[in-house]
Amino acid sequence: MGKTAFLFAGQGAQQLGMASELYAKYEVVKETFDQASEILGYDLRQLIDEDEAKLNQTRYTQPAILTTSVAIYRLLAENGIQPDMVAGLSLGEYSALVAAGALDFETAVALIAKRGQFMEEAAPAGSGKMVAVMNTDPALIEEICQQASSKGVVTPANYNTPAQIVIGGEVEAVNYAVELLKEAGCKRLIPLKVSGPFHTALLEPASQQLAAELDKVEFAEFRIPLVGNTEATVMPADQIKSLLARQVKEPVRFYDSIETMLSAGVTEFVEIGPGKVLSGFLKKIAKEAVVYQVEDQAGLDLILAEKGDRE
Repeated sequence: MGKTAFLFAGQGAQQLGMASELYAKYEVVKETFDQASEILGYDLRQLIDEDEAKLNQTRYTQPAILTTSVAIYRLLAENGIQPDMVAGLSLGEYSALVAAGALDFETAVALIAKRGQFMEEAAPAGSGKMVAVMNTDPALIEEICQQASSKGVVTPANYNTPAQIVIGGEVEAVNYAVELLKEAGCKRLIPLKVSGPFHTALLEPASQQLAAELDKVEFAEFRIPLVGNTEATVMPADQIKSLLARQVKEPVRFYDSIETMLSAGVTEFVEIGPGKVLSGFLKKIAKEAVVYQVEDQAGLDLILAEKGDRE
């Protein structure tokens, strides 16, 4: 029997009304949102259902996605579906920490609200830019970013798949890198709708503030292994704090993380949280893997029908 990994969605996957049908139907989902609202001091469910402008603002996006993801995780657990390994994309790493038993949900919500605030202040909307570079050799992208650094900060921020690498940094430097990439024959460059140049050196102030907050948090031992974004290896319990502080300003190594999981015997992946971004990446990285995606009743029904039969 192959192993199952849960993958938790990151920022950018948020959608107005996400998980609303599950919220209406399942007590465990409702309880999770109520818990979060109490800690945050505002009605998170109402914000997700009615306030798109706020939902797309980092300080609100982060608790919204974390809560949605953990609620769905708890619903799966209640139905006997548990992972052998976990990982999350950027913000999703915090949902993965909750699922792995290293961080309790209440602490995660309070921490993520602060992380969102620090990231928003370090890189105000419009202060930087992120662009997905398609079908281009990673070494060439790295080289061109170094060249373009004469104009300011620009570095790879997300290694999503071998054929999709996101670069980010200061607007002028990113634009210059884009010019150089086009000259080098790169055909597809897609500017991303994100609120800041995350996972670049511009997030250094947020990294320092986050480190100070992380110092106050008690992490528990992992119940199951978590593959971290920054090193793409199984995260040791004694390095959680330093790795989470580095994660906001260093690149996310997603496809290497998936390779680590495949090497550990994972054959099935379950994407948890809004959107299908990670499932899309997986189809490019691990064509043979079985991929489920649970964000609504239809996704839940599918996995229960398939996984329920085999247990």
